[in-house]
Amino acid sequence: MDPTDYLQNGTVSVSDDTYAVCRTDHDHPGAFATIRDETETTVVVEQDNVDTVDASEIESGWKRLTFEMDLPFELVGFLAAVASALAEVDVSVFVISTYSTDHVFVKEDELDAAVLRLEDLGCTVTD
Repeated sequence: MDPTDYLQNGTVSVSDDTYAVCRTDHDHPGAFATIRDETETTVVVEQDNVDTVDASEIESGWKRLTFEMDLPFELVGFLAAVASALAEVDVSVFVISTYSTDHVFVKEDELDAAVLRLEDLGCTVTD
């Protein structure tokens, strides 16, 4: 499987919401995502709700790009292709993968560059 086959004519949606990534010790009931490991808990919340999170650190201003496709576990290099392409235009990413797809977060002020680069890869980007 070739990642470019998924990027060509693939749909990427841009969230209306802007998000904050928060380091915390607690889950948050309204979080888009909660990630726990041995040392910390990270919650991703809509930026408008960041004041409701008991966080030790907050990184605000992220837009969510969702790859609207089922990505099989056997697909090697999909995120590497996306992250490398965005790095070529100096766009930093924060990534969350679900069972079937990936969400790539980019800073709001880098959104236009990210969208243009994904379109160059053959993606259709929708609001």
